[in-house]
Amino acid sequence: MANVLVVDDSSTMREIVASFLSKNGFEVAVANDGRDGLFQLSNDPGIRLVISDVNMPNMDGLAMAKKIREEFSDRVVHIIMLTTEDNPAMRTRGKDIGVTGWIVKPFRGEAVLGPLRKLCEISGAAG
Repeated sequence: MANVLVVDDSSTMREIVASFLSKNGFEVAVANDGRDGLFQLSNDPGIRLVISDVNMPNMDGLAMAKKIREEFSDRVVHIIMLTTEDNPAMRTRGKDIGVTGWIVKPFRGEAVLGPLRKLCEISGAAG
């Protein structure tokens, strides 16, 4: 059972983030777009943190975040956007949907490791 779900249409980015998190004690699942992310969430009730790109085919990260808030309201799931998008209006839209945080790529794992661990611990998952 995973406690973190990494959602990105770039297999390289998924691998970088998932590998870093795994090496630092997280149980990680991956998805290649928002639809796949929702599928993974529905099949793994242990996921407490979603780290997602915004721009993806089939279903983007913000649309997925909105669906998570609608369909999984009975679960504590934190959502972090990891994206090249640094548009204030897009960040506000994310916040209004229920996105927990926003990280602009490139991914610097060491800088966010502590806060990611806290999100998983606060949610009741080991990290």
